[in-house]
Amino acid sequence: MAYTITVNGTQRTVDVQADTPLLWVLRDELNLKGTKFGCGISFCGACTVHLNGKPARSCVTPISGVGDAAVTTIEGLDQSEVGRRVKHAWLQLDVMQCGYCQSGQVLAATALLTNNRKPTDRDIDQAMSGNLCRCATYTRIRAAIKQAAGLPTADSREA
Repeated sequence: MAYTITVNGTQRTVDVQADTPLLWVLRDELNLKGTKFGCGISFCGACTVHLNGKPARSCVTPISGVGDAAVTTIEGLDQSEVGRRVKHAWLQLDVMQCGYCQSGQVLAATALLTNNRKPTDRDIDQAMSGNLCRCATYTRIRAAIKQAAGLPTADSREA
């Protein structure tokens, strides 16, 4: 069946089964490889994208459930000022180690800062709790979120 979805501001039509996960539509049909497969059960967050600006697990979101929601992937995140700030902070603080989970981490952080410009540590913990990092870069993730929000980080207090 044909589905038309808006991905990163562009309408795209794909011919897939109704229960095809959005993850596989993005990766296999639209060649957007930044969204990663992690667990397949909405546990790890590697597949996080935005649906109308809210984080969603694309591994368990069927294409038939997307409807007219705007889908944003890591490839389209530069379209928002907050997304650009988060990506810049991630690179500046060298957050990534293996990098596999980072597109999901960046999208979750961007959603947090879009809705909460000055998050507390607790806000950050809550928003990021569903995104796992096997390399345990959580301290750098928190620092990058704070930097993108213009908040002091541990490093800036020590200087």
